[in-house]
Amino acid sequence: MTKPRFGIDIDGTVTCPATLIPHINKQYNVNITLDDVCEYDFLSAFPYPVDRAAFQTWFQENEPYMYAVSEVAQDAQTILNTWKNDYELYYISARGENVTDVTMNWFHTQEIPYDHIELIGSHDKLAIAQKYDVDAFFEDKHDNAVMLAEELQIPVVLFDTPYNRLTCPDNVVRVYNWQEANQFITKHFK
Repeated sequence: MTKPRFGIDIDGTVTCPATLIPHINKQYNVNITLDDVCEYDFLSAFPYPVDRAAFQTWFQENEPYMYAVSEVAQDAQTILNTWKNDYELYYISARGENVTDVTMNWFHTQEIPYDHIELIGSHDKLAIAQKYDVDAFFEDKHDNAVMLAEELQIPVVLFDTPYNRLTCPDNVVRVYNWQEANQFITKHFK
């Protein structure tokens, strides 16, 4: 019998959604919190206008370091390790291939199991999710969750954050932590 295959986003899903904020606060001398980020765009939380191109340049230059020190979401490591024998864990991330080594090292250091890691350099995960024929997806970006759920007709587990609180179709299951994700998966796939 083949194991169900999960597509799993990395940033804001396996990593803590607030993990990049301290780096941004330090660089820009601001004090934003995750609750301030009400759109999938850190600049939406800034108290003053920021040059997008300059922010993007800074982000790209500092991306390897920020990913290397990213905090794992609470219980993610434990639950993913309990899943590794029953499910195939395919991580599909918008990170670019330029951070492949950093990403692989982070997975090893954090002892997070995986069957495959795909860094696609884009938020459009549909083609990759189709290619790998995933049975469920784990995501924090609202429009991705909705598109994957509607196009693939699979359950998508959406990790709640202030930036993804729009309404969702029935097969997008909002969870508040990895324990709730585990409860859903246990019911759905057993």
